[in-house]
Amino acid sequence: MPTLFVGLDLSLKNIAAAFELEDTTEPIKRFSIPHNPIGVDFLVERIKDVTAKLGIDNVEIGMEATGNLWMQLIETLRSHPGLAHLEANVHNLNARQVKNFKKIYSEIPKNDPLDALMIAEFLRFRRLPEPPPTNEKYLALQKLTRHRFQLAQSLASEKNRFLTNLFLKFSAFRQQKPLSNPFGAASSALLTEFLTVDEIAEMSIEDLASFLMQKSNNSFANPHEVAKAVNQAARNSYRLNKCLADPVNLVLSMTLENVRFFERQIAAVDKAITKEIAAFKSEATILLSVPGLGPVFTAGIIAEVHDIRRFYSDSALAKFASIVWKKSQSGEFDSDDTPMSRAGNKYLRYYLIEAANSLRMHNDEFAQFYQSKYRESTTHHHKRACVLTARKLVRLIFNLLHKGVLYKTPDKRKEDRADNPLPESTTPGELVRHITRRRRAQRALKIHRD
Repeated sequence: MPTLFVGLDLSLKNIAAAFELEDTTEPIKRFSIPHNPIGVDFLVERIKDVTAKLGIDNVEIGMEATGNLWMQLIETLRSHPGLAHLEANVHNLNARQVKNFKKIYSEIPKNDPLDALMIAEFLRFRRLPEPPPTNEKYLALQKLTRHRFQLAQSLASEKNRFLTNLFLKFSAFRQQKPLSNPFGAASSALLTEFLTVDEIAEMSIEDLASFLMQKSNNSFANPHEVAKAVNQAARNSYRLNKCLADPVNLVLSMTLENVRFFERQIAAVDKAITKEIAAFKSEATILLSVPGLGPVFTAGIIAEVHDIRRFYSDSALAKFASIVWKKSQSGEFDSDDTPMSRAGNKYLRYYLIEAANSLRMHNDEFAQFYQSKYRESTTHHHKRACVLTARKLVRLIFNLLHKGVLYKTPDKRKEDRADNPLPESTTPGELVRHITRRRRAQRALKIHRD
């Protein structure tokens, strides 16, 4: 079936468009339209004119998923009445994949019309993703969970900035960790109310213990021991140059305010997410049955996965989340270094890994798996064990959602198998055929994945 490929390169104010046919010819010159509804109507008219003139019924339209510039455009095109008589598919393409595809054409310059043509050329190769289902309830939840992701990234950045400057003022506090949480109430007061470590070092143990108990709301079981550790850390710290004392104190104070601000923002968006997830009663009930999967992690997973039937296996879901490893092999060489892919959905990857970190603390099955992978790792033990635990979680999520069943502990699953054995009338031949069919299906699935 003849097809028209339409590549769109988006910017804030304009959209560059390029039309291409299957024989690589361009039926009309490349053009630019304003990035607004009037421009979209003009684009649709051009598509209608070209398809009517050439007798084409199938149209593939593609654009890069750049920021939020694509979201309203793609929904407008998918619902535009001017394209209703055509078999039109609209794709939001992975920008990294398009960028790597452009490297084939190394000699061409870079400008918006040529970028649009490269997108049309990418469409012509027909390595296209299935368009996700358009459902406003997913978009609403996704907007909240992705905003929370950005807030979490900002919070982590502010905490790192605080700790970097903290070493300048109180180096041994970072090294010896006399207080376990540098962002707790007692630590925050200690690090911001005293201008120099000399003031802490010269303070009596009794007064320092009283200060810590007051600021921590009497949360220390042995305040004198804590005060001694803080005092010793102050004595073991570098002394900051006097000209830097005021600037460093100001930076620490303001950075700590930013940390508190982002923590409040995350708490507020968590409430909104918990409220929004009520629209996904079926999926949420299933995932919340897993100990350690709270409403926020569950919402982040549902918002990115959408309908689990989009994925034919847990491997396809893992690939979508980039929890896969790139194999490097040539001839008889097979590399031991297999870095994790970064080309998939970063939001889903984040929520899966954070959920895995939660499960290792609240779920015995996943805690045992995490510990085994932690011991097997030679470097970056926690990170590697968390990612591998997340891969196990992907398999669990896929199976639970596909089957529509609640989570059961390993002991409960064994009991169910014992209570429902194979019928006694099952002959050895039937059992062999059952196992053979299952193995064939697994091999066929593996071939399809590869």
